[in-house]
Amino acid sequence: MSSLTANANSAEFDSNELNALVHEHHDTGGNTVFGFWLYLMTDCLLFASFFATYAVLYMNTAGGVSGKDIFELGFVGVETAALLLSSITFGFAMISAHAQKKAYTLAWLMVTFALGAIFIGMEVYEFHHLIEHGNGPQQSAFLTSFFSLVGLHGLHVTAGLVWMTVMMIEVMRRGLTSQTTTRLSCLSLFWHFLDVVWICVFTVVYLMGAM
Repeated sequence: MSSLTANANSAEFDSNELNALVHEHHDTGGNTVFGFWLYLMTDCLLFASFFATYAVLYMNTAGGVSGKDIFELGFVGVETAALLLSSITFGFAMISAHAQKKAYTLAWLMVTFALGAIFIGMEVYEFHHLIEHGNGPQQSAFLTSFFSLVGLHGLHVTAGLVWMTVMMIEVMRRGLTSQTTTRLSCLSLFWHFLDVVWICVFTVVYLMGAM
């Protein structure tokens, strides 16, 4: 009788311990996402300072080209569409991840990566085209602020692509564990944040600059 009681107590202890570990892990995941939100807020301040610098300097062309002379809205429109579409495909990747569909998650992440790579490729082409035609960042304060702001966003997207590559490898090797899903959630926040920032860049820099 005492043996049965001991076994029951042991089973109850193991169950309580397991629930505690699950609850603790859930809290850790929540804290990770919250901490990443705090990081994004600091990144907002960084971009805000670059936007403010551009707003002050965009009229200082030093007698050179202005935005309406160099911006090609059709080209930038395609670039913008690629990045915004990547935000949608990342959303599908997260839906698949929460549903524990590994193959679909990887497929949507690959599509997202391809769209992000198209965006970066077009941005590099734009920079190369401007520099090749003598409109590099050293030519005027306007061009310096333009290259700095757009380049900062491009560096963030590049970092996101590197992070995405690491996550795809992790999903392939480890599957969709709770820890991996939390990391994907942080990357998702980062990617959507960059889309919002780009909408601001497209509006303030390209649309207003082309007027």
